[in-house]
Amino acid sequence: MTVMRFTPNASPTIGVEIELQLIDSRELGLTSCIDQLMTALPPHMRESVKPELMQCYVEINTRICRTVKEAGDDLRQKLADLEAIIHPMGIRLLWAATHPFSSWRNQKITVHERYHRLVTLMEDVVRRLVTFGLHVHIGVDSGDKAVMICDRMLHHLPLLLALSANSPFWEARSTGLQSNRSKIMEGLPTAGLPYQMRNWSEYVWLVKHLMSTGFINSIREIWWDIRPHHHFGTVEVRVCDMPPSLDHVLALTSLIQCLVHTISHDIDEGTFLPEYHPMMVEQNKWRATRYGADASLVSSKDFQQRSVPQIVDEMIQRLTPTAIELNCLAELESVSLLPMSSGARRQTEIYEATGSRRKVVEKLLEVPAWR
Repeated sequence: MTVMRFTPNASPTIGVEIELQLIDSRELGLTSCIDQLMTALPPHMRESVKPELMQCYVEINTRICRTVKEAGDDLRQKLADLEAIIHPMGIRLLWAATHPFSSWRNQKITVHERYHRLVTLMEDVVRRLVTFGLHVHIGVDSGDKAVMICDRMLHHLPLLLALSANSPFWEARSTGLQSNRSKIMEGLPTAGLPYQMRNWSEYVWLVKHLMSTGFINSIREIWWDIRPHHHFGTVEVRVCDMPPSLDHVLALTSLIQCLVHTISHDIDEGTFLPEYHPMMVEQNKWRATRYGADASLVSSKDFQQRSVPQIVDEMIQRLTPTAIELNCLAELESVSLLPMSSGARRQTEIYEATGSRRKVVEKLLEVPAWR
């Protein structure tokens, strides 16, 4: 294995990756059409519009951005270009973290050596991964700091999951969970909440050990809810469900950028982090998985429960100076709207009103998710 060197970033740059569902416009189910889509793309789009594990996915990536607004403008243009290509093909994009009625059993693996190695290694654990998420990269200046930020960000991951929860259905049935995607992801042997590590050296040792013992084929098979990314020089937050709109994505991106930058500054200033029990984070993640934006999360400081809107209000107040510095105050303030616009809650309400999961897809497609 080559030496893993962390690529430092001098500022909290942003990279956003969104995973969207490819939907047949007549049947409204998932369609394995990524090859058709990729063939139709002009060359300049192929670096930012990519296939994923399943042929019913499309991943859209921003360039390296400085501000949340810049990331939003980048995604909005790419989505407009992509939809202009796929609409005449009878393909639509669905903004949700699981499909309301399509089964994982009917989905096709993308033809690629890496994906077929994964299936050989993990069989149905991988085949079930018909889930769609939001990944946000924030630049940091060293590997040691990236590991420390991942540790300190653990407290905040349940809130991010609660705000993004958008997967109440699985296998054409209501799961009772607001984020069923998070439980599907946790079926992977290297997913879920990460181990607590002390420094970059320990992280590199762990990755080398997992590869040398054949537990993973590459570093790309570490799917933790948050992880350092040595090539991009970032902390990558992966806990979020795919939100229901671009505005939702940008609000979460602003919150993540402000949190990472604030924690980075705290580390530079030598701010002490009180110890906490990992079970506190596990408990809160379960609450976010089960109840989404309606969850009550327990503070690791005073062990008191607070509602998601209460936590958001406190967070916005605390992070406002950072948001002003990073030029994302409007996006951060819009986080206060997210508990009221829960994707999972809206899907559930549509189903309860219509009794039809097909109607859920129809209604979601009526909403302009990115304009």
